[in-house]
Amino acid sequence: MAAITAKDVAALRAQTGCGMMDCKKALVEADGNFDEAVKVLREKGLAKADAKQSRIAAEGLVDILSCKECGLTAMIEVNTETDFVAKNDGFKAFVKAVLKTILKNKPADVEALLACTLDGSDVTVEAEVKNQTFVIGEKITIRRFVLVEGPVGTYIHGAGATGIVISFEADDAVANNEKFAEVGKNIGMQAAAMNCLYTNREDVPASVLEEEKKILLAQISNDPKNANKPDAIKEKMVVGRINKYYETNCLAEQAYVKDEDLSVTQYLDAEAKEMGGSLKLKAFYRYEKGEGLEKREDNFAEEIASMLK
Repeated sequence: MAAITAKDVAALRAQTGCGMMDCKKALVEADGNFDEAVKVLREKGLAKADAKQSRIAAEGLVDILSCKECGLTAMIEVNTETDFVAKNDGFKAFVKAVLKTILKNKPADVEALLACTLDGSDVTVEAEVKNQTFVIGEKITIRRFVLVEGPVGTYIHGAGATGIVISFEADDAVANNEKFAEVGKNIGMQAAAMNCLYTNREDVPASVLEEEKKILLAQISNDPKNANKPDAIKEKMVVGRINKYYETNCLAEQAYVKDEDLSVTQYLDAEAKEMGGSLKLKAFYRYEKGEGLEKREDNFAEEIASMLK
């Protein structure tokens, strides 16, 4: 049997991130063969990764990457169990590699993405997700991504807590202007702060609009001051108030946060004029980390009690 040194164990731990005892046992099982020991740990690690799939992963980060040469921008949300892991440089590098993979392969959905070869490696994205789970010791999930073509503005808030991609219709005079990036970021900050639902009033579904009109009509009718007003007058009041709904929920019609005398559209028109071209909002994409997911709740008192037992 080959002699297992502390140096061998430390080297294996440095490469795999596994515990010292796990590394020693793997080396013993592999009779001192380093590559075989890595294989042993990976095989056990994959089994551990599968077992972690039932855990809650609602932390993580949102990241964005643009490719000027191909005219594409990708945004992704990758979830982990704890915020601590999301701050790890190795994890951040993995997310960047996945973004590069998206830009290169243009997958249709997450399933297709998982089958792609990870940029800069010879393994699939799915295999590397399992490997990251194995090394880090937490469940990792690629939740969603979006690929946007054409001129965009981007903004990431809170070190990956929220990501925004603003898609614009812009001519070359604006898209090639140095100031365009700043303008796009400003609108991204607006979308992050105001959490609007739609881009333009034309994007509001008819069903949503009808429901809002019913609510407004009921509010007006229930106001004693309006009780005796004709229905035609009430209908006109609804039309007036529905504009307020647009101003609240449509990004293009919101008051611009840096100058509330202007709407977002008016701000863009003014900036486009200064840049000598045209600029209009096309769409926006907003990812908030863990949005809609069940959150993990740690009860440290119970955890300590269980450890004492």
